Amino acid sequence: MARSNMGAVVDSLALLMIRVPLGAIFIAHGSQKLLGAFGGQGLTATFRIFEEKLGIPPIFTLLAIIAEFGGGVGVLCGFLTRLSGFGIASTMAVAMYKVHWANGFFLNGPRGNGIEYNLALLGMALALVFAGGGAWSVDRYLFKR
Repeated sequence: MARSNMGAVVDSLALLMIRVPLGAIFIAHGSQKLLGAFGGQGLTATFRIFEEKLGIPPIFTLLAIIAEFGGGVGVLCGFLTRLSGFGIASTMAVAMYKVHWANGFFLNGPRGNGIEYNLALLGMALALVFAGGGAWSVDRYLFKR
């Protein structure tokens, strides 16, 4: 049985409603690390902090910055959506493990910021990894699917 046109529109709208906030969040977070925007530390300090406090080698810090800023742009536009979502999902998994897990589940828990927020972002990113960007994405125009 063929899917109705309305079902496809609703599916693409749902993907757009995931892409827009996720992209905006990660462009902002990536800008903090890359550019020092929004009260962020900037590139040099990010490399130092990730290595000294988290034990993350510079190459993985660079990949995290690319995943956050570049992945945020990609997700927002629907450009290389699956790859962008994968980068964001990977970054969230590492953040949960290296930083937030020790603080428990809740965002504003008694020990600090837990995994709650990261888990929501991880789920959004994984939805895009599996579903793609939808009809209203650059991917749709480039790859004609």
